[in-house]
Amino acid sequence: MNKTIKLLSIILIGLGAAACSSPEKMAEMAKGVQVSCDKDVLEVVAGKIDADVTVTYPAKYFHPKAILEVTPVIVYEGGEAKMEPYIFQGENVKDNYQTVPSKGATVTKKVSFDYAPGMEKSYLELRSTVKYKTKATALPSRKVVDGAITTYMLVDRKGRIDYKKDDYQDVIKQTAEAQILYNINSAEVRGNQLRSKSIKDFQAAIDAIKANDRMNIVSTEVVAYASPDGEEDKNAKLSDNRSKSAEKAFDTVTKKHSVDAPVNVRSIAEDWEGFQELVAQSDIEDKELIIRVLSMYSDPAVREQEIRNMSAIYKDLAQEVLPELRRARFIANIEFTNYTSDELLSLIDENIDVLDEEALLRSATLVTKPETRLALYRKAVEKYGSLRAQYNIGVTYLNQNEIAKAKNAFAKVPEDGDLYNALGVIALREGDYNAAAEYFAYANCEAGVENAAVIDIIDGEYKAAAQKLEGKKGFNAALSQLLIGNTAPAATLDCDSPDAAYLRAVAAARQGNAAGVKKNLDEANESNRLAARAAKDVEFAQYR
Repeated sequence: MNKTIKLLSIILIGLGAAACSSPEKMAEMAKGVQVSCDKDVLEVVAGKIDADVTVTYPAKYFHPKAILEVTPVIVYEGGEAKMEPYIFQGENVKDNYQTVPSKGATVTKKVSFDYAPGMEKSYLELRSTVKYKTKATALPSRKVVDGAITTYMLVDRKGRIDYKKDDYQDVIKQTAEAQILYNINSAEVRGNQLRSKSIKDFQAAIDAIKANDRMNIVSTEVVAYASPDGEEDKNAKLSDNRSKSAEKAFDTVTKKHSVDAPVNVRSIAEDWEGFQELVAQSDIEDKELIIRVLSMYSDPAVREQEIRNMSAIYKDLAQEVLPELRRARFIANIEFTNYTSDELLSLIDENIDVLDEEALLRSATLVTKPETRLALYRKAVEKYGSLRAQYNIGVTYLNQNEIAKAKNAFAKVPEDGDLYNALGVIALREGDYNAAAEYFAYANCEAGVENAAVIDIIDGEYKAAAQKLEGKKGFNAALSQLLIGNTAPAATLDCDSPDAAYLRAVAAARQGNAAGVKKNLDEANESNRLAARAAKDVEFAQYR
């Protein structure tokens, strides 16, 4: 259909020229009146059908004492919708209607209708009545244009909602650690340090790791330190000497608890990091002042001098903190191989209590039955107070379209972007588009942006929707492109569903691809809903 067609219909909408003596005579001469529309087919946009209709009255046609009432009407299956009439008057009529002079005129008027079901197969007509003196004559109704395209209503309104992700790790990195302490300015390892509880726990940990098929020591570290008091160059030499004695001590500690992993030995001259950590954990009265000094100065010498200047505080540091920093650490870096998906599925039935929060959340993604998924999420809530699991309970209910249960679940989680998106999806499904748009605006997540595009399509903001969905794949993204005139994404939509086939058929129709229309409609018609729609859809009018 060519939208540049100017002449759509010749209708009996005018009055005869001044020489006419009656409305009947005027009707006979109405062939000179032309009517055109700015659309070749009416279209529903945001629940409205809008168009401009232009009427051209030739010269010596409109009777100077006549009044003409023109009523635009949408006629559709199941009823009709009328607008208030437009009223025109001849140039000698003294009312306040729009005047059409006897020399002729072109008049353009807007027509607007609220969409009603059934208007998918409809047409616009003008019904006219001529009033002259005491007579009123109804002129024959004439169709102006067919309607109405409702393709935007194909938009998927379910909304996208994502589960909160788990932090389950296939391999968990862990450490086992011990330390030995040195006397001030000494690099000698004392015997009692090799018999300390820290060392014994480290040896026991190594034995336990070796006995566990899931655990593996991938490397070890020996790190020696000097406390951050005294001269820096002397501390550097002292920490180097401690690293050498610590390496020998490590060999002694692991002699009967062998570790088949490389050892990395290093030294740190002044342990400012450990100093700050111990100060923060201490009960020293002015510890915040010390931490502030550390943040203000980066030069080690300046830091030490500023702290020494606080003589009372420094005494506490010398007793409580600095001795703990004259040390060497023994570190075993461990990898724990976590449960496989198959093992998780087995443990759900056999020993669910061994699963931690992340394992329960991951297990829920592996099952297909909603009731099993809900049971896993409830376990995570009950055992660990998992807010992610509580949120995912709501998502599971929403995916089952159990709105009331979803609302109840979401009421128990704190507000965040995901929750705003979920509440927007609920509002979307309930038809409260204003509330949905507001929630999506606050969602601040990818799903919220995609869902906001649904509102744009519903509101007729097709360019805004296409912009939000740019680079995305899927039904709504393809539909948004189709609505702004780009048929390619819809024509090539790679999705095996009746709705996708229907959208491909619409794209094929707009491309003039009759074979594509037939092929895709055959697939879409597997759905009774879509088959009924296709039978009335004006998109396929020329292919029936």
